[in-house]
Amino acid sequence: MKSILTIAVGIIMMVLVAAQIPGSENENAGTSAIQFKSGSWNEVLALAKKENKPVFLDISASWCGYCKRMKANVFTDVEVAKYYNSNFINVAVDGEKGEGIDLAKKYGVKGYPTFVFLNPDGSLAYQTSGYHNPEKFLELGKNVVNK
Repeated sequence: MKSILTIAVGIIMMVLVAAQIPGSENENAGTSAIQFKSGSWNEVLALAKKENKPVFLDISASWCGYCKRMKANVFTDVEVAKYYNSNFINVAVDGEKGEGIDLAKKYGVKGYPTFVFLNPDGSLAYQTSGYHNPEKFLELGKNVVNK
C-alpha cells in the first residue's frame, strides 16, 4: 500500500514539474482563442498582402454585451480559433476609440459587434453584425475563405 502511495505521489510531482518547464505547453495552446494582431491598420493590411491572407476585423465597443459574449463564447471556441488563426489576419478594434473610430465610419458600422472580412488586397469581401454562435461563426469564416 505504501509503494502505491509513493508511486502516485511521484507521478503527481512529475506532472507538476513538467507543467512548469518552458516549452512543455500543449501544442494547441495558441489556438485556444482567436489571436488578434496589434499594430496600425496599414501594418495589418501590409501583412495581409504579404501573407496573401484575408483580414478578419472585429469592431466592437467596451460597453457592448454581445461583443463581450462573442469574446467569451465564440472567439475562445477551439475550432473557431484554430480556423481563424490559420486562415485570417485577425484584428480587433474598439469602434469608439483611436483608429477604430475611422474604421467604424469607413465600414458604416451601425451596431456592435460588426465583423468585416477583407480580401488580401484590402477590398471588402463580406460584412455582418450581431452575435453569431460558434458554429455559425465558423461557417461564416469558411464561406469567406472559400468564396
